[in-house]
Amino acid sequence: MTEPLPHCQAAETLADDQLPAGFRFGSTACGIKPSGRPDLSVIVADRDAVAAGVYTRNQVVAAPVTWCRGLTPTDRFRAVVTNSGNANACTGPQGEQDTAQMAAEVAQRINCEARQVLVMSTGVIGHPLPMDKVVTGIDAAVAGADHSASAFRDVARAFCTTDQYTKMHCTTAKLSAGTIKIAAIAKGAGMIQPDMATLLSVVVTDAALPIAAAQKVIADAAAASLNRISVDGHMSTNDTLLLLARNEGTACSDAEDLSVLTDAIAEALIDLGKMIVADGEGATHVLCLQVDGASDDASADVIARAVGNSPLVKTAIKGNDPNWGRIVSAAGYAGPKIEVAKTSLSINGVAIYESGAPVSFDAATLSGSMKSASDVHIHLAVGDGPGQSRFWASDLTEAYVSFNSEYTT
Repeated sequence: MTEPLPHCQAAETLADDQLPAGFRFGSTACGIKPSGRPDLSVIVADRDAVAAGVYTRNQVVAAPVTWCRGLTPTDRFRAVVTNSGNANACTGPQGEQDTAQMAAEVAQRINCEARQVLVMSTGVIGHPLPMDKVVTGIDAAVAGADHSASAFRDVARAFCTTDQYTKMHCTTAKLSAGTIKIAAIAKGAGMIQPDMATLLSVVVTDAALPIAAAQKVIADAAAASLNRISVDGHMSTNDTLLLLARNEGTACSDAEDLSVLTDAIAEALIDLGKMIVADGEGATHVLCLQVDGASDDASADVIARAVGNSPLVKTAIKGNDPNWGRIVSAAGYAGPKIEVAKTSLSINGVAIYESGAPVSFDAATLSGSMKSASDVHIHLAVGDGPGQSRFWASDLTEAYVSFNSEYTT
């Protein structure tokens, strides 16, 4: 029997009362994964709720993404069913039928319409779903769903594919009408560069949100978090981020409350995003990039992505090599204008390039600091403009190449 997938540190202390009220969680192993690990889950709202989402911008999209895009935002949400081990992508009309059937099977068991059920899939592309196993799994997951920390942890486990551990985050936010709870799950380790491996994430809150506000909250939170991570620069066909909120409870509708909620969700997603990057297939370091001095935030973001996705930068970080030339040159080819004479760079707080020229530093000591830390902090100033960006990326190792060269064989 395959050993259970380990949980992230946050999961170990998770308590029932940290979860938002009004939602139940269920999961099972139905046989989609050859390993026998959990591969199907449901999150069920006790009554009609709000759902909003942001999705991959890849032109090749999985059937579940098309399904969810057509149904969100909504204030009639009742459940989301997720399978892992099979992406149901590039599967043609059969994939669309299977997605609709998954929704219908859940709807039948919780007494709602199929269009009130969202669907997510993750795994290998191009294979039809084993629907007999999926239906059996839906039976078990719905029947066993409850409002408990253990059930929530098990759903996080059922999301995973190549992940080495589960990823979840629970927090609270103080609104004008009271304190609300937020619980978030994510999965991903490879094929990661969202633009909203394979990345799936669900955020659940007991805040009462109008649907238009919910859509803005999740879009803004994604822009500040999951859209700023990369493992391999490869955008998935299945990237999906859902926000599930209640129609009743602690109201969140004025601008100040919405800002507080957005910030809280963004911080939760940043935490999950950093876990995804740290769990990047074969990763040994997380590159924590801060770019400032660009002409605007969009330009800073483009520069940060160029640096974070550069194979030469990634391999230098893997080798604990403070090779600043690779970083500066990546910024230069990114596209947005930089002021070379005002460009400066530091790694782990050590200045190594200032005002367009190298400065003396102890390379051995800096290399040692890179080797001893899981996070490598890179601060790059490209001028004196107001634009800034944060970005998180993994390094690139032999293990990544080995894993992905053998993934389907």
